[in-house]
Amino acid sequence: MLDQAVGHVFESSLLDTLSPSQRLHLILLGVGSVARSAAFYEALGWTRSPTSSDGFVKFDLGGYALCLIARADLAADAGFDASQRTGFAGFALIHLARSAQDVSRILAQAVAAGGRIVKPATRTHWGVAGYFADPDGHLFEVDYEDVWALDADHRLVVDELNG
Repeated sequence: MLDQAVGHVFESSLLDTLSPSQRLHLILLGVGSVARSAAFYEALGWTRSPTSSDGFVKFDLGGYALCLIARADLAADAGFDASQRTGFAGFALIHLARSAQDVSRILAQAVAAGGRIVKPATRTHWGVAGYFADPDGHLFEVDYEDVWALDADHRLVVDELNG
């Protein structure tokens, strides 16, 4: 397949299917300015991967990556018109805070980095949560619920809940 010219379209057959493994490897965000967005995430305290480039910036999230690419480039690659904005995307990234007190502190850091608070730290039925938007409007929830099981490296243990 790799010997075909760029742009060659391959046919998919329902007779030869393959399920993807149950994992994500990259979260790709289309942004207005890769440099501006990268600076925002660096101001949050995240470290840019040394394998990033000016047009494609990666942040290691512990076995998967948050990647930034120009919105127009992402739209073109996927075959969409980048000028068409549809409003609420129905999508958010979630960071689980280590404590309820950390939710408002993380939201404050997002503002200091150039983001904006969408919903302040608020007591919920399950804990404390709030939302911020990055400079391109991508939604992040910062959530603390004592039910989430996290390992010593602050990674989610998906198949466990705290009692």
